[in-house]
Amino acid sequence: MTEIVKRPGFDQDSPPEPKLIDACVHCGFCLATCPSYRIIGKETDSPRGRIYLMDGIHQGQAELSPAIAGHFDSCLGCLACVTTCPSGVEYDKLIAAMRPQVNRQVPRPWLDTVFRKLLFSTLPYPRRLRPLMFPVWLYQKIGLQQLWHRFPKLEQLLPKPLRAMERLLPPLSQRSLGEDWPNLIPAQGKKRYRVGLILGCVQRVFLPEVNAATIRVLAANGCEIVLPTNQGCCAALPHHQGEEDQARQLARQMIDIYADMEVDAVIINASGCGHTLKDYGHLLENDPDYQDRAIAFAAKVKDVQEFLDDVGLVTPLSPLQDTPLSLVYQDACHMIHGQKITVQPRRLLRQIPGVQLREPIDAALCCGSAGIYNILQPDVAEELGKQKVKNLLQTQAQIIVSANVGCTVQIQRHLGDRPSKTPIYHPMQLLDLSIKGERLPAQS
Repeated sequence: MTEIVKRPGFDQDSPPEPKLIDACVHCGFCLATCPSYRIIGKETDSPRGRIYLMDGIHQGQAELSPAIAGHFDSCLGCLACVTTCPSGVEYDKLIAAMRPQVNRQVPRPWLDTVFRKLLFSTLPYPRRLRPLMFPVWLYQKIGLQQLWHRFPKLEQLLPKPLRAMERLLPPLSQRSLGEDWPNLIPAQGKKRYRVGLILGCVQRVFLPEVNAATIRVLAANGCEIVLPTNQGCCAALPHHQGEEDQARQLARQMIDIYADMEVDAVIINASGCGHTLKDYGHLLENDPDYQDRAIAFAAKVKDVQEFLDDVGLVTPLSPLQDTPLSLVYQDACHMIHGQKITVQPRRLLRQIPGVQLREPIDAALCCGSAGIYNILQPDVAEELGKQKVKNLLQTQAQIIVSANVGCTVQIQRHLGDRPSKTPIYHPMQLLDLSIKGERLPAQS
C-alpha cells in the first residue's frame, strides 16, 4: 500500500473552512454556468474541481504549488455557481478564503509580482491614478493610440497584461483628469432623503459622467447628497484578488469617513463595489474594533437602482427619442449573483416612455471583466468578452445598458472590434437624459 506523503497545507490565517468544503456533493451543476470551465475546459478550472483541490490541500494530499494556484487564479469570482448550486455550497466564501492563501504562500513570477503591485498601488487611489492619466489622455487626444493599433506586431512585444490594459482604456475626457464636487448637494424640490454617494476609484477617473448623472438623478428625486471629499476605494479591487490587508484598511477608512454623517442610505452605482460594501461585516468579522460598525454600515448600503426602485421616482420622465427605443440590459455578475438585484433595474428603465427591453441569451455568463481579471488573465477574458458582446448584439437592441464600470469597459473594448456602433450607457445616464427632457445623441 502506497503511503500518502503529507505536504504543507493552509496556514492558520482564515483558511477555507472544512465544513464549507464538505458541503459540496460534486454533482456538477456548477460546470454549465462556470465561465472559466467553459473556456478552459478542465475540471480543475471549475468550482467543483477547485473544491477538490482545496480538500486535497486541507487533507495534506496536495501541495499549494504554483501549478495548483493557477487553477484558483483562473476563477473570475462571478458567483454564478453559488446561484446554481442545489446544495447551497458557499463557494464565494471558499474562494475568498483561498485567494489570500495563494498570495501568502505561492511565489509569483517577478514580472507578475511587479505588475500586481503597480495595479494595487494605483487603481484604488484616485489621487495617484489621475496624474498618470494625463499622458494617457494626451496619447489618445493626438492620435497615438490609433496609430499604435495599426502595428499589431509591435503590440505583441508588450507583456500580455500591459497589452490588455492598453486595449481596455476607455476614451478619456478632461473631466477624467480632475473634477471637484461640493461636500453637499441639495435636493431639488422637497427633500425626501439624505444619502451618501460613494464615487468609487476607477469609475471616478474612467467614467466620471456616470457619477455626474447619478448625482443629478438623485437630486431630481428629492435626495440631499453627501459627498465626503476624502473618500477612496471601497476595497472591492484588492478584496476580489485576495489582498485582504489592503482591503480591510480601505474598508475601515470608508466606515470612518461616514461615521459621523447622518444619512438614510449609502448609495453606490457600481455592482462590484456594492457587493463588497455589503460584505463589510464578513470582511471585518475578526476585527473587534470594527465588526459591529461594519455590519451597521453595510446595512445602509444600497445600489442606486435598488434604492430608487424602492423609494420611487417622483420626477416626470420624457422619451429619449421620437420612436420606440430598444434596450438590452447587461446583468453584472456581482449584481445578479452577489446582490440578487435583477428586476429593479428593469423596472426603472421601463418607466422611461417608449423603452422596450430585450433579453440576451446566456445573460448570466460573465463578460470577463471581474475586477482586474481581464488584465491578469487576458486570454480567458478575451473569449468571454467576445461571447458577451455577440450575445448582446444579437438582440439587435439600439442601446446596451450596464451598471458596472468593469463590465462597461470590457464591453466597450470588444464593441471596438466590431463595425457596430451600438452605444453603452449606465441606467443613471438614461434616466438623467429622460429627466432633463433631452434626446439621445445621434449615432454616427
